[in-house]
Amino acid sequence: MNTELFIARKLFFDKTNKQLLSQKIIRISLYGIALSFAIMLISVSVVIGFKNEIRNKIIGFGSHIQIVNFDTNNSFELSPISQNQSFLPKLKDIKGVENIQVYGTKPGMIKTDEYIQGIVLKGVDENYDWDFFRNNLVEGRLPEINSITRVRDVILSEQVAKLLKLKLDDSAVFYFIHEDEITPRMLQLRVCGIYRTGLEEFDNIFVFGDIKQIRRLNDWADDQVSGFEIKVSDFNHLEDIHQDVRNTVIEYKEENDTILRTNSITRLYPQIFDWLAILDMNVWVLLILLVLVAGFNMISGLLVLILERSTMIGVLKALGSPNWNIRKVFLYLSFFLTGRGMLWGNILGISIIVIQKTFNIITLDPKSYYVDFVPMNFSVSHILILNIASIFVTTLMLLIPSYLVSKISPDKTIRFD
Repeated sequence: MNTELFIARKLFFDKTNKQLLSQKIIRISLYGIALSFAIMLISVSVVIGFKNEIRNKIIGFGSHIQIVNFDTNNSFELSPISQNQSFLPKLKDIKGVENIQVYGTKPGMIKTDEYIQGIVLKGVDENYDWDFFRNNLVEGRLPEINSITRVRDVILSEQVAKLLKLKLDDSAVFYFIHEDEITPRMLQLRVCGIYRTGLEEFDNIFVFGDIKQIRRLNDWADDQVSGFEIKVSDFNHLEDIHQDVRNTVIEYKEENDTILRTNSITRLYPQIFDWLAILDMNVWVLLILLVLVAGFNMISGLLVLILERSTMIGVLKALGSPNWNIRKVFLYLSFFLTGRGMLWGNILGISIIVIQKTFNIITLDPKSYYVDFVPMNFSVSHILILNIASIFVTTLMLLIPSYLVSKISPDKTIRFD
């Protein structure tokens, strides 16, 4: 039988303890632990949710990996390559590659009677994955692109539509500058859908339509595209998959083939992903501070417990109980009390996360934060790790104040009683 655990449980569940001064002080400490832990859960959930939202939106516009002509610069006027590449079957066999699709881009402008807006027309084919824009579509429908006819339908952002005063089924004139031509080429395209992602940097630019329109504008052959986009199943393995894709592209290059290069989304937009990486450091600083607050709250409660139970400590020592065994009694008791505080912290934190995730009560300005509401993303693994780590660190912090037990003299405490 574990005597120390038995004594700690008796002290923890003894209803007469509610009348003691220590219970009021410990109750305040438990409130602090519960609040600290709830804030930890919410902070981790918000940061992970925010990072996932921004990352998924950027990936939605450009996928995870792109394969383009090596001679292409960082503009949207890309040199064409053939979509019939010998390495494509091998790419599909790479573990983690989920989808491969072609695209073409052409910078231009939209002109109405009152306004002009610079845009990039991004053309895709019938195999394009529209899931991202389907989830962000606010009006209308997606273009019904096929392999036979040239489709005039396009989707553009809500912001561009408001700026140009365009509505569903309106026709707009697109102007494109062609190399070695003074007069711009024109296309009259119809707005079939309006999307909103909150990323102004991308919403203000991209219009999505049929890749056959890009081929017509650039005088390309039917098999020419700007590049390939590759979607992977796990962002955490992006760099490894990117390396495999690069090696495969190089391996299957023949002597007269166009030289190709690969880009990952993190290298195309390093400023955004570096900014998201900084958020991790902020979370770690916040977590450390909150764990320390919870630990010091419990230390103050433990010291009060030890001082108030000095007579019991004296009796146990008089009966021959070693200092470490008595310290274990209070460590067990502190563990129970900390667990109770963390239980209420879990309930409070998870409740707030679920409510916000379900109803999106707390809103944000998308111009500043790229999202319309505070995103929440949590998993059971994150909750378990936070609980285990917090209990471990708090218990370690309690080892030092529990040393006060060895300083209590049994003859003085018993005589005093």
